[in-house]
Amino acid sequence: MGSVLESIDVRNKLEDLSGVVMKSGENPYNALIETCNDEPTAIQTLYAAHRVRRNAQQKEKFLASDFKELIIDPYLLRLENPHIEPGFKDPRYCMTFWGRPPIHVLDLAEELQKRLRAVAPNIWLMPLHRMHITTLELAFSRTAEEIDVIKQTLGPAIPRIASYTHRHRARLVKPTISYDLSAFAMSFLPAAGEPALSPAPVAPDNVEVLKQGDSYTYHHLRQDMWEQAKAAGLAIDSRYIVPSAHITLGRYLTREDHATPEQRKKWVDAIDEINAWLETTVWDNPESNLIGEWVVGQEKGLDIRVGTLWYGGGRTVQMGEGF
Repeated sequence: MGSVLESIDVRNKLEDLSGVVMKSGENPYNALIETCNDEPTAIQTLYAAHRVRRNAQQKEKFLASDFKELIIDPYLLRLENPHIEPGFKDPRYCMTFWGRPPIHVLDLAEELQKRLRAVAPNIWLMPLHRMHITTLELAFSRTAEEIDVIKQTLGPAIPRIASYTHRHRARLVKPTISYDLSAFAMSFLPAAGEPALSPAPVAPDNVEVLKQGDSYTYHHLRQDMWEQAKAAGLAIDSRYIVPSAHITLGRYLTREDHATPEQRKKWVDAIDEINAWLETTVWDNPESNLIGEWVVGQEKGLDIRVGTLWYGGGRTVQMGEGF
């Protein structure tokens, strides 16, 4: 019999720090849009408030005199180190709608990973081909059989949902590194009037686009995905609904790089420096070699994904059309 392991979510809850209060029984993405009067600038401000407050909260934890320890994921630890528990398999099946980053976003992610590894050489890095943004999580930590029932229920709606971003285009901007005691990610904000930087869609791009421009934010896309899943007959069971748009860059699998106060200060200082570099060099800069913008759906539509998904695994049910 395998080990009974505790998910890192139990010890590392992702709380909403934007100040928005959701209303019970309705689409959980409505509340932030209503609070912001459907204004893109206000929506961006609340996403920014969440990530700034969370980074400040986590920095305080890393630098605390009574620092306890990193939160190391016991599942990933066993998958990456098979000798710990030979034959171990992750039993947690999930179903999600993923956005897949285009090549220029992967280039930026790779540069951030390189800079972080220079400071902490023992971190685990998400392989580029597994990178994703979770637009909507339908169910998590279920059995394979339970997920298959959900997939079958959603089945008729899957082609429409997978290609939804082909005609509903939401833009993300201003990437920074967000982090906590278990992982680190590249997080974005919904766009609000910044100059367009992404490469042009592959020609011909003559589909009738129903929603585009910054009035249709990434939060609106998430709201729509929730409505699409509900209309298909699903009861959505997400671990969290927070104003975050992030791609996981990596996790900690050892305490070796963060064992001393000096090492931990070096880590948070490096993240601050990288974030300052992103803001001054990459954001809104058409001259930058790296592009800090992502129109979700560029190159690839949504990836309707099932299986053991925590670390970019699982399988694709259907990938939507990109532009």
